[in-house]
Formats: sequence, structure tokens, C-alpha cells
Amino acid sequence: MPSAIEVRKVPIHSVADASELARLIDDGVMAADRVIAIIGKTEGNGGVNDYTRIIADRAFREVLVEKGADPDAVKQVPIVWSGGTDGVISPHATIFATTDAEPTDEPRLTVGFAMSEVLAPEDIGRTAMVTKVADAVRVAMERAGISDPADVHYVQTKTPLLTIHTIRDAKSRGKTVWTEHTHESMDLSNGCTALGIAVALGEIEMPTDEDVMHDRSLFSSVASCSSGVELDQAQVVVVGNATGVGGRYRIGHSVMKDALDQDGLWEAIRDAGLELPERPHHTDLDGRLVNLFLKCEASQDGEVRGRRNAMLDDSDVHWHRQIKACVGGVTAAVTGDPAVFVSVSAAHQGPDGGGPVAAIVDLG
Repeated sequence: MPSAIEVRKVPIHSVADASELARLIDDGVMAADRVIAIIGKTEGNGGVNDYTRIIADRAFREVLVEKGADPDAVKQVPIVWSGGTDGVISPHATIFATTDAEPTDEPRLTVGFAMSEVLAPEDIGRTAMVTKVADAVRVAMERAGISDPADVHYVQTKTPLLTIHTIRDAKSRGKTVWTEHTHESMDLSNGCTALGIAVALGEIEMPTDEDVMHDRSLFSSVASCSSGVELDQAQVVVVGNATGVGGRYRIGHSVMKDALDQDGLWEAIRDAGLELPERPHHTDLDGRLVNLFLKCEASQDGEVRGRRNAMLDDSDVHWHRQIKACVGGVTAAVTGDPAVFVSVSAAHQGPDGGGPVAAIVDLG
């Protein structure tokens, strides 16, 4: 049986700052050698060359080592950074650590981690990637002590995207790639990964190569996929609920149907176990919401609730940044806290123009 989980959200005061993680360890909230995953937002451009992710990664791993964790073990801790804090979104990290707690029959937060087989550049966007991701999700579920896919509420991944170097590598071996546009490959990698998650959880049947990025009716309601230049495998963190693990925390999920769907956010919080009034306000949360984790996407028809917008036609500011700022503002208005995990590029993650929402709450 997996251990109970302690989870805390901390601010990041500068791009290389991990002082609040150090504070948690010094205060005895969690032990450095029991940190099992970190998911956070950094303040870079959110693009292919967003090196704030690498800077933050190094800062947090260095603190874990300084506070007594084994350096080799720290290298294996999944740390997923989503770059870009557009609008009011505030840089922060959510830290998961195992802890000791009395077992309980009530469903409580559990976390499992796995790495996929190596993803070659020619795999990205094709069923080979779907299969490799799905296999890793199943391993992470088992490690989390979850047998029923319905108990999975959030799957956070980090996968490779295509760079000029990896495209050249594929061509040198006589292979083709799905796209030679590196920025487009971010959406591609995320979307294909989401299909792998959906297959593993039984949300969809195995898609074809032609379905990837084209059939948007195929999606996962719990996938949150990011990609970058930092790795060549799928890094998979499965978060759900299990009986017997104990602890104070629980997770739930829902989807935003569009960029303004506040009801989807509240539904995720309710699904996690908080009782709320019919028309809730952020003050009703009373400090019990740890964090919301969202993916967002500009609707392919260029509209929100029947009104036209120009995001997809804007050559000055990429739609990634515009929709992220929009949904970040909507989410912060619901939570009363701008430190929310809102990540863009949500192909096959929730319905077109919307996205999955996961909520972790403290039930005391």
C-alpha cells in the first residue's frame, strides 16, 4: 500500500528561488528524502526555448540534496515545470511528499510515478507514442495503488518536443517526423500524450495516426500534458484517490467546457469532497483548496460563447499566451489566489476550447 501524501503549494520569489521548499523542510512539514513529485509554474515564455524550467528544476533539486536527500534519488524525482505565467498567474510550485498517517477507509490522495520507454523524434505524434505513454500510465497507476481508472483524477506528464537537432537526427536515420515546426511540436507532443492517457484509462479506444490533432472528439478528462527540451521519455505522474492510504487530502476533477466556464472549476472542487453553497464564492473555500490544475486551449472555431475573438489570427502575440492569461484570470477569480497551475496547449485534453480541471483539497 502506498504511503499517505502531504502536499503544499509554495510561492517562487524569483526564477531560481526554492527557499519556500527549504522552509517546509526546516519546519518539519515534509522530509527532503520523502519528496516524490513537484509540479509548478515558472515565469518564462512557455515556448521551446523557455530555460526558466531548467533553472527552476536545478534550484529545487539542489535544495533537496542540501537538506539531506540522496543525490542519485533526487535525480529520479519527477519535477514538471510549465513555463509562462501570463496575466495574473503567479510563479509557484506544488510539492508532494510521502508522510506517516493512520490508514483510513475514506478515499485519500495517492501519487504514482513512471517513465516511458525512450521516445524517438519519429514517435512524436504517432501511435508509437500513444502506446508508450499508455504503458507508463498503467505502471504509475499500479505504483499509486489504483486499480480502477475512475479513481484517477489527474495525470501530469512531461514529454519531449521536436527541436532542430532531433529532427536532423531522425532524418539522418531515414525517418520522417510529424512536423518540422518546433513550436507546433509542443501542441503535437501534448496532444499525442493525452491520447495515450485516455487509452490507458479506457476513455477512448486506440486511435489511428490520422486521429492525432485532427479528431478533437477524442480526449482525456484528466490529462495535463506539458512538453519541453529537458528529456527524451514521457515522465508520468498519476494522482488519484485510494482507500487505506490515510492522510488529509483528496483530489477530484471536472472539465471546463470553454474558457469562461467557472462552473467546471467549482465542480472539480466539489468532486474532491468540499461542500459548497449553490452559488459559491472564493471565501467559501476557507483555505481548504490546495490548488487547481488546468489545461486550456483556444477554440478551433475562433469563438467563445458565440462571440468571435482574434487569438488564432494574431501574429504579434501567440494564442498560447492569450488563452493562458484569460483562463488564469478566470481561475484566480474563482480561487481568490493567482497562484494557480494553468497550462496551455490542451489538444485532446478536455473538449475543444475547454480543458480538464483537477482540484486538491485539504479535508483536515
